[in-house]
Amino acid sequence: MDVKLVNPFVEAFVNVMPMLGFQDVKKGNLSLKGKELNSGGVLIIVGIVGSVRGNVVYSFSMEDAKKIASTMMMGMPVSELDDMSKSALSELTNMLTANAATSFSNMDMLIDISTPTLLHGTNVSVKMSSEQVLCIQLIANDIPIDVNISFEG
Repeated sequence: MDVKLVNPFVEAFVNVMPMLGFQDVKKGNLSLKGKELNSGGVLIIVGIVGSVRGNVVYSFSMEDAKKIASTMMMGMPVSELDDMSKSALSELTNMLTANAATSFSNMDMLIDISTPTLLHGTNVSVKMSSEQVLCIQLIANDIPIDVNISFEG
């Protein structure tokens, strides 16, 4: 996968997370995954169409999802993933992906993004749009977030 297709997502994370109360933001490991993603926590899927087609799946554990939602809601305790915390997490992925879309447009690559779809459970599985998925682990306040990027050839 071309690095120019990955950098907008890293830049979005670095730009957006501090605005939401996350002060320590850094990039973790890169890895390749297969077509099927499995999670025992929360997956949020955002579709991408336009100059490139595919999807981005944000993945984190249930406990980390609660911490992220709590930080986004000004420290309000989040003991369970209720409608408000799900909405906060979906809005986070919407903001991150929209910010990346702006970076793509600055490279003369126009894309549109779908409304985020949030899935959660003990054994959630999704199939991505390509055989290889690039996973970037991004870390905010010591909370790891896997950003799984899949673009069609």
